[in-house]
Amino acid sequence: MADITFNSPALVILLGPPGAGKGTHAPSLGSHLLIPHISTGDLFRQNICNRTTIGIKAKGFMDYGRLVPDEIVLEMLFARLKQEDCKRGAVLDGVPRTLIQARAIDREFSKTHKLNVILLTLDESLLVERICGRVACKQCGRPYHRKYDPPKNELCACGGTLVQRVDDSEEVLKQRLEIYRRQTEPLIEYYKPILQEIDGNQPKQEVFRNIIKNFTLEPIHA
Repeated sequence: MADITFNSPALVILLGPPGAGKGTHAPSLGSHLLIPHISTGDLFRQNICNRTTIGIKAKGFMDYGRLVPDEIVLEMLFARLKQEDCKRGAVLDGVPRTLIQARAIDREFSKTHKLNVILLTLDESLLVERICGRVACKQCGRPYHRKYDPPKNELCACGGTLVQRVDDSEEVLKQRLEIYRRQTEPLIEYYKPILQEIDGNQPKQEVFRNIIKNFTLEPIHA
């Protein structure tokens, strides 16, 4: 594969409601652009597992079911973005979630990085279908979807039992959507001058093709 370089480092931000496909497309986009995919979930797990100072702070909030404060999320993110593999940028998944986070990222990186913001839109009825149909193997963790990737005989290929995560229920989804509308939807207006809107109702291969086709930052093949 040819190397890909940029005129300036790229920060790609994926926005959209829960179930819109951010976690699906962010790793593929990172691979396509040859820059890391950084998710807040992975950052939390890595810092907690390694017992870093910031990870211990985050765990203190998570253990009590509280949201991790913006300053802790940003400290983790900025430390990660200073690592060598991020010298050409990164695809961000799950951050920013709030205007405070978005403004802090602007202050830290707008002069040195090209910001690209992609909004994945999706009909709410399809959000419910996508999320509430997800199941995973209790034994090996393999994910399935009862409609789009159904298991055979209601069992995993390894023979394990399939279970649904508690937060993949319709009741929890409604709570997550309310938090999204209150905290994250204002970012759509904030990023409006550079926002690219992608219809997420299409099959995932088509959505990814549209993300690449409409990408504002043109990669240069060396």
